[in-house]
Amino acid sequence: MSEPHKRLRPSGGYRKTASFQTTTLIYDATVWFCEKFLDARSRTIDQMVQAARSGRQNIAEGSRAAATTSQTELRLVNVARASLEELLLDYEDFLRHRRLPLWAMSSPEASAVRAVPRTFKKDPANPTDLTDISDAERWALYSPWLEAPDPVTRANAIICLIHQANFLLDRQIAALELAFVKDGGYSEQLATARLAERRKKDQPAPSDQTDLTPPKCPLCGALMSLRTAKAGKTPGSQFWGCTSYPECKGTAKI
Repeated sequence: MSEPHKRLRPSGGYRKTASFQTTTLIYDATVWFCEKFLDARSRTIDQMVQAARSGRQNIAEGSRAAATTSQTELRLVNVARASLEELLLDYEDFLRHRRLPLWAMSSPEASAVRAVPRTFKKDPANPTDLTDISDAERWALYSPWLEAPDPVTRANAIICLIHQANFLLDRQIAALELAFVKDGGYSEQLATARLAERRKKDQPAPSDQTDLTPPKCPLCGALMSLRTAKAGKTPGSQFWGCTSYPECKGTAKI
């Protein structure tokens, strides 16, 4: 039996990420907050619930898309981040329009909510550390705030969770951007892997082997990545292109 093919880019696994777990709390808490404290006829309910759902679902969709397109993954994570920012404003508006207090970030109440992850994370100092407890167990730890009878406590606690989720997504977006600049997109990685496999099967003489180690750009000195020509005299051919494109248009032959 042949060994299973190892995928070039990992995907999935989003259920164990801190960002997805936090947005699940936010989504559930928002549904129940709207049911209890907003008029059932208000359009705000649909807007808040959809924003909370978008924050969660786009993390999942982006994780699955990671296997084939880094650009789509990055776009979807950015959509999740934007949806949570919209939801944050909705909760702040709810408090302001009713002249209810917004907890300061340094307040004892907000600090208590932010401290909850330390009770279940393997590494409390690492905000992206994976957690193994169930959704029900995680909800129970936050229930004193998320099931509070007054809207002030509930809204402020959800705001604290949104800030945490936004922090995690900002880190994830930065990491995805760095990886894209450093390693290129999926198509470039796939082309490099295909050439490497072809070399392996053909077993060319040492003098005929192609060096696939990314060179430095002859114009700006940045690393180059494998590209595929889409037009010109030789469409479909491979060449090295500068990772600083379009600022730098340096190219090199393979």
